[in-house]
Amino acid sequence: MNNLFDQILPRIKQDKRRTIELIRQQQAAKRMRKRLGNKLKDGFLVLLAVLSAGFGLKGFLIPNELVDGGAMGISLLVNHETAWPLSILIILINLPFLAIGYYQFSWGFALKSIMAISMLALAVALIPYPTITNDKVLVAVFGGCFLGAGIGLAIRGGCVIDGTEVMAIYMSKRSSLTVGDFILIFNLMIFSCAAWLLGWEVALYSILTYMAASKMVDFILEGIEEYTGVTIISSRGQQVSNMIKNKLGRGLTIYSGRKGFGKSGESNQDIEIIFTVITRLEVNKLTTEVERIDPRAFIVMQSIRDTRGGMVKKKPLKEK
Repeated sequence: MNNLFDQILPRIKQDKRRTIELIRQQQAAKRMRKRLGNKLKDGFLVLLAVLSAGFGLKGFLIPNELVDGGAMGISLLVNHETAWPLSILIILINLPFLAIGYYQFSWGFALKSIMAISMLALAVALIPYPTITNDKVLVAVFGGCFLGAGIGLAIRGGCVIDGTEVMAIYMSKRSSLTVGDFILIFNLMIFSCAAWLLGWEVALYSILTYMAASKMVDFILEGIEEYTGVTIISSRGQQVSNMIKNKLGRGLTIYSGRKGFGKSGESNQDIEIIFTVITRLEVNKLTTEVERIDPRAFIVMQSIRDTRGGMVKKKPLKEK
């Protein structure tokens, strides 16, 4: 009997090891498919962003000599005054902002943004968009909407096609002014130059373009402001908190809670509730990392106008 048991036990252990290994392989394959799906989704959003922004520029703004705010507005002004190719100006003027993005966020963010801006430059140079209308009001409203949609979709895809916001986030961490304050001051300078170079009428229509673009960006981002508060409830709270601290370089607060009612019914199990504050450019990165750790995690986000103290304005985003 003992001999029979000694023969069966190694087989049971071997079968158990094979089963565990098979489960690990299946989980790894599932994570790989999810990562690939997220990358394809981001790529699709960036492609839509480029096409939409290119349509707003060549179909509306450029033929009617209107400008927008931000780095794109500077590019349009310089193009109007010097006749340099707009596609080249879009890349050159955004480079300093992307350099800030590299130091403030990550090399991956900067590289992704460089690729998106280069694609936009190619779209402006090569795609024969039709001129839709010469009515200045329609041009300002719909040109701004398509351009704003492009900016918003790019942010949803994890990058930017206009680097002004990156600079504003960087500068806000070194002063008492908010991101919105810096963007407003920056754009007031651009529209003042537009009034001086192109006339007050063009400047006023350009301000209308900027307002339409801003509203469309907010719509695409579903109302997400400069900062987003994120509450995460996960059975793998320790792993999630370690990821936020070590990989994202963000501060967090952990509450002790108890499950009430969920998909599995009522529960009295103790659980850790994680709260952190990030910028809206980091939302895509955070949700992707949390899904890798716990696909069943419950994530709640709410808009925050601004923050004081903590680590949101202290440490740049890190990517390992």
